[in-house]
Amino acid sequence: MSTDWLGLAGKSVLVCGVANRKSVAWHVGARLEEAGANVLWAVHTEARRGELAPRLKGRVFVCDMTKDEDLARLADELAEHAPLAGALHSIAHADYSGGWKPFHETPRAAFLAAIDASAFSFVALANALRARLATDASLVTVSISSTRTAAENYGYMAPVKAALDSAVVFLAKSFSAFSQVRVNAVCAGPLKTSASAGIPGYVESYLFAEQLTLRKRALETREVADSALFLLSPRSSGINAQGLVVDAGMGVNAFERTVIERATRAEGG
Repeated sequence: MSTDWLGLAGKSVLVCGVANRKSVAWHVGARLEEAGANVLWAVHTEARRGELAPRLKGRVFVCDMTKDEDLARLADELAEHAPLAGALHSIAHADYSGGWKPFHETPRAAFLAAIDASAFSFVALANALRARLATDASLVTVSISSTRTAAENYGYMAPVKAALDSAVVFLAKSFSAFSQVRVNAVCAGPLKTSASAGIPGYVESYLFAEQLTLRKRALETREVADSALFLLSPRSSGINAQGLVVDAGMGVNAFERTVIERATRAEGG
């Protein structure tokens, strides 16, 4: 039996958005290396490259995904590694520096910047990589488990992620006109990452989400990474234009008995 069950050995895959060891992108890259893939990394700044390059195997490129000139340069630099078997987009940014605000008070500039960095960047990356992708490559982005749950502290990022989810569908359709490239999302429940730490009130939400998982144990970043690895591999060849929810069952468990009991006891004094 072949040990290359995922079919990724010797293939080049681009991983975008690694920030540190807690990042989904870091875990995906580690899993790809275990599968024998040639991992190529793209980070946001030269400073980030200087910090991470000594700890990463493979080439590390610098690319601000909100700048067309950076994307064009990245595509040129990747020419020697083409064709790419896939790419992971694990990029999101929101400015919460002004503190929590009700959704209707969302600043226009903050919302548009978040859309650009967190949603349109996936479209721009896909377009920039078009000539570098294998005909049957896989593009995967990281979304959230539900954009229909109004977590107030998450604020305007849920609508931004909804735009990303829709972009997945339209990219898959668009690329189908000239290739068999697949486009999917891993829709993750709350995770303990550095990016999440910047969300106001996130720790409390994370702990509450842990109580709502069916197993009563928080979702782990490696579990999201493993799901992304599967979507990047030929083993998921029949999956396209989809969002794979990875939340340990949290989404179906709003009426968890123990949580209800604690809430009703608290209300009763």
